[in-house]
Order: sequence, then C-alpha cells, then structure tokens
Amino acid sequence: MFDHPKIQFLRNRFLLVIAPRTAVTIFVILQMIGMMVYPGGTIHNETSSGYLFHRNFFSDLGTYTAYNGEPNFLSMALFIISLTIVGTTFVFYYLALPQLFKEDSLNYKLSILGTIFAFGGSIGLIGTGLTPADLVLDTHIFFANNIFYCFMITALCYTIVIFRSDILEKKYALGYGIFFVMIALYVGVLELGPPARSSQSALIFQVITQKLIVLIFCLSIVYQTFGFSKSQILSD
Repeated sequence: MFDHPKIQFLRNRFLLVIAPRTAVTIFVILQMIGMMVYPGGTIHNETSSGYLFHRNFFSDLGTYTAYNGEPNFLSMALFIISLTIVGTTFVFYYLALPQLFKEDSLNYKLSILGTIFAFGGSIGLIGTGLTPADLVLDTHIFFANNIFYCFMITALCYTIVIFRSDILEKKYALGYGIFFVMIALYVGVLELGPPARSSQSALIFQVITQKLIVLIFCLSIVYQTFGFSKSQILSD
C-alpha cells in the first residue's frame, strides 16, 4: 500500500519540498517575533533596549532571563518552538534523501554518511533550543557548535552525491558546495575568531557572521527544494 507510486510521490513531495519550506518559513517568522519581544540587553551593555540585530546572538532569544534582568519567557518559548520544528523536519528530510540515490553504491553510502551527520546537526538544533545559554552555557555551546560541525560534513557529502547523480541538475551540487565552503569558514570563525566577550567589535563580528551563516543555511535548504520539485522523482 505505502509503496504505491502515488503514495511515494506524495510522501517525497511533502518531505523534500513542502515540509522544509514550511519549517524554514516558520523558523524565520518566529525568530523575527522573538526579536521584537526580546526585553533588551547584550553581552556588553545590559541597559540596551530591545534586540539589536548586530549585537545580539540568536541564542539571546532563548535565554530564561534577558541581559537587562527582565523575564524572557515569550522569546524563549518562540526560540524553542522554532528550533524544535526545524530540527525535527530536518531529521525526516535527510532520512528521505538516501532513498533517492540507491542506484549508485558510492552515492548511497555517501548520502547515508551525510544523513548520519545531519541527524547529529538536527539534534544540535533541538538541543540548542532546550538549553538556555544563561542557565547551562557549556551545554548550549556544545549543541550550537555541533549544528555547524555536523552539517559541514553533510554539505560535503551531498555536494559529491548530487554532482555524481542525474537526479538533480549540477547547479544544485554547486549550491551545496557553496554552503559547504561557507559553513567551513564559519567553523573557522568558531575555532579561531575573537571571543564575543573580548570587545564590542568582536561581539559585532561574531553576531554578524552568525546571522550570515544562518541565512545561508536557510537559503541552501530552500534552494534544494526547488531542485527536487523539478526533478523526475517528483513528477506526477
């Protein structure tokens, strides 16, 4: 019953196109609302008003108490919900991907490897939401950093898989390749960049690079959905 071509088509379209687009859209909307209701304060200025796009990390939205000392319950709830939705969606998205590349043994093995690391990154997304940085900073940093470490490997694997496959056009391999390069650069920032607490300029640098990699992450996932929507595997 579940192997019927029509069922497979609907399942693949939902998992590879509709669900990731919806999850990314929800993530962006909830983050924006969270920014609007964030009470205020940054690492270096506890008296600043509201959320400052170039001085507040995304993780500031998920704290139990804002830097200015006020409760941050609404922003925290939106942060948890958005990351849980995205993390859960990515689990099913990447679980479905290897099934598309079974005809080539190397592609299938690489896609499974990429999916394993995507699971790790997805757990990182959910874990980041569930560990407020003001209460369990070390655990929060562990989950947050592993989002990027894991998805860097995922991006490399799927760059190779898509390039070697005929399922998607080569420009979608290029898209994953660019994502890999950008996330690798960001991992370099995490490892070698100046600590955000060291100065105002360091904070701004870290915040802006974080915003950029999250934007690239979202665009990369959405970009791939257009490839799948045009692919023969999703042609009705």
